Amino acid sequence: MAVDPRRTRSLWATATAVLALAALSACGGTDGADPVGAPTTSSAAAPTAVAPTDAPPPAQGKLRGYGTVRQLSETADLVVRGEVEPAGFRVDEVLRAANGASVNAGTRITLASLPAGVPDMAHMSALEPGQVAVLYLAKDPAASTFRTLSGDFGVFDVTGAGDDAVAASRSQAMAVSGLVTEDPAASGHGFRTTLGQLRAVAAQVK
Repeated sequence: MAVDPRRTRSLWATATAVLALAALSACGGTDGADPVGAPTTSSAAAPTAVAPTDAPPPAQGKLRGYGTVRQLSETADLVVRGEVEPAGFRVDEVLRAANGASVNAGTRITLASLPAGVPDMAHMSALEPGQVAVLYLAKDPAASTFRTLSGDFGVFDVTGAGDDAVAASRSQAMAVSGLVTEDPAASGHGFRTTLGQLRAVAAQVK
């Protein structure tokens, strides 16, 4: 039996359309599909660093250490012997005055504490009324007050009278180790000398 060519072509066209529709259905269609190769995005925001708000304020610099009495004498604006009083320090003798610090025997000067925040403050001793001492002092440029050099480094307690009076560093750890030359073996053990030696070293400094 002869087959009509036109009918054959119609059957092939129908079959092709059916196969194409089936393929599209299997792929889920094209509507709303993401473009091929399109980057995916995350809904979670990237973490950001948060600066701490309760950090303590920066501490002041540590105190300078001194190795010899000569170093103290060279650095101090004022080196005096006297007695601690409730209202300040009574100067009985001026061993050295420099950088415009003008004080006479009998003068009472005001002593200021170290700046707040200095870590070494916890190791400082207190000057109490009645104590006799030689103080190595720095003058406050903005006020008429003085403070001891590096806290206890600038304090020598005096016992006795005259050149033979004993002058001992206030602190064991925060103390010089020699008059004009450092002694590493004596470092950290305090320092003892005489009032006469402190006077001699102060007189040598220009």
